[in-house]
Amino acid sequence: MRFPFELAETLAVVVDEGTLDAAARRLHVTPSAVSQRIRALEDLLGRVVLVRSKPVRTTEAGAAVVRLARQVALLEHDTLGELGADDEGGRTSVSLAVNADSLATWFLAPLARLSQRHPVVFELHRDDQDFTAGLLESGTVMGAVTSRAVPVAGCRVSELGAMRYEAVATPAYLARWLGEGADAASLSLAPLVDFDRRDDLQTQWLEAMGVDPALPPRHYVPASNDFATATKLGLGWALLPTFQSAEGLANGELVRLGGRPVDVPLYWQQWNLRSPLLDAIADEIVAEGRRVLSRR
Repeated sequence: MRFPFELAETLAVVVDEGTLDAAARRLHVTPSAVSQRIRALEDLLGRVVLVRSKPVRTTEAGAAVVRLARQVALLEHDTLGELGADDEGGRTSVSLAVNADSLATWFLAPLARLSQRHPVVFELHRDDQDFTAGLLESGTVMGAVTSRAVPVAGCRVSELGAMRYEAVATPAYLARWLGEGADAASLSLAPLVDFDRRDDLQTQWLEAMGVDPALPPRHYVPASNDFATATKLGLGWALLPTFQSAEGLANGELVRLGGRPVDVPLYWQQWNLRSPLLDAIADEIVAEGRRVLSRR
């Protein structure tokens, strides 16, 4: 069976855009034509590849097809580059996944350098470092910053370093809520800031301090810079990356609560596909991560 790459590319566009109507606009065809292509692909494979939810999502078979479409597009870019036929007016889109704190602190600098040397645009997917590997498995992204050290199937992994977090608060907050010290009794009443309901860093720190993590009231601020701002405004205490807390600690805007820092190891995983562009992306990101992150 010859694989219909046009149909695979259509599926990838549908997944990127989220709906058949949006995919039709990008492909300059009718929504009916997009639907017919997806149906033809499913008939050929004998499997459902797309769940028509809002936004759409792939089945396991569909994820494999999307991954293939992205790999073919990447190889096409590399081949045209080797032949000297690449068009500077057209840029290859590369999808990457990254955790919010890396995105807010160190991750964009290597991408900016890459964009100056390569005709590439980046589509970034933000998720918790414990979940970004799932975007690799689904074929949504080609590379990811993740806490997962074991390679995703079909991927290779490089250690980046560890992002260190320390529990901090403002002096005014400390005086109001932890005036007698950050002991278990005070911490059980003191409000804290979580990124979202999957953020377990503050929970880990509380447990290490002997505090029942179900007791303290919690604010939820799901954006890295806003999370840091909320802490600096005294909304609650939180564990901030040293990137975000160093200046405040130095000028007295923040104070440490004590306790052991929490180190979150980070890794770079990408498709195990020999591509000059993907290798250049990996080299730049891994070098930056190893330069700025803590060594374990």
